[in-house]
Amino acid sequence: MSFTKALQILRLAEMSAARHRGVALQDIEEEFCVDRRTAQRMTKAIEDFFPIVQISIDEAQRKYWKVRTSDIRLAHAQGLKDRELVALDMAIRRAERDGIEKDAASLRTLRERLLSMMPSPHARRAESDAEALLEAQGFASRPGPRVRADPTLLDAITEALRAPFRLTFLYQGARDGAARERRVEPYGLLLGTRPYLVARPVGEDGSLRRFRLDRMQRARVDGQSFSRDPDFDLAAHAAEGFGSYHEAGEYGEVVWRFRPEAAAIARDFVFHPDQALTEEPDGALTVRFFASGLLEMAWHLYQWGDRVEVLAPPRLAEMVAAHRRSDFPSPP
Repeated sequence: MSFTKALQILRLAEMSAARHRGVALQDIEEEFCVDRRTAQRMTKAIEDFFPIVQISIDEAQRKYWKVRTSDIRLAHAQGLKDRELVALDMAIRRAERDGIEKDAASLRTLRERLLSMMPSPHARRAESDAEALLEAQGFASRPGPRVRADPTLLDAITEALRAPFRLTFLYQGARDGAARERRVEPYGLLLGTRPYLVARPVGEDGSLRRFRLDRMQRARVDGQSFSRDPDFDLAAHAAEGFGSYHEAGEYGEVVWRFRPEAAAIARDFVFHPDQALTEEPDGALTVRFFASGLLEMAWHLYQWGDRVEVLAPPRLAEMVAAHRRSDFPSPP
């Protein structure tokens, strides 16, 4: 069962407990905007999940389901499973790592509230198991370099994205270094080697742009709402770039050929969400995808030394030609 469906079942149980007679299929259809078949499946889930469900029929032969309040408290008291707690802890650590302190604080509060609803022995065991899982899965810490994010800036961006509101900030130009005021309609964040804000500048041609967070200063939420393009898909937009950077003029087919000795390792990588892999007769592996961001591609390809050859685009092949080292002891 998905997380959303589980929440619906709990909400339905609370609704049935709050009503004197309970809930009928028509009530479920109206409350959750579902058809009769889905409503029937939801009542079946209620019967399966809660040990004692009171079912009654009125004079018009309508069936009602009612869950006892004590059963709902029992369901809440079961609290978090260890893997659910691991997922929550990982989300907290990611928020802390990315400098989104408000989200981290909210998640910590949620964690404490859920654990407080559990019997003490169960809560202690869940925390102990979660800590062991974090260590076993290697998520207790994430090594490697990252760009430091300004918590105040991230707070303003988060507030603007949630509303959504327009956002105003000073943006430092890449060429002259001068800071100019920009007013945008924010659409999302891309958290790569360098985090970028995806936004549509107000008063320009209507196209989306990416703004580096480390070049943004004094961001403030205007309080003026706007309507986002309903057809915008952040994942699809992100896929236009190899990393977090995107340049429309660079977008095109990318083809890399990994030598046989590196093919097994390269096969385990997801270089791009829309990549196509081809096994060559000699054991080599060819990877194809469409994207832009040649500089970030070059950064990544350097790690593979001479174990990879760029077949397309020619410009990328030229960028890495002089840097294909043969003395790296192993590929990434």
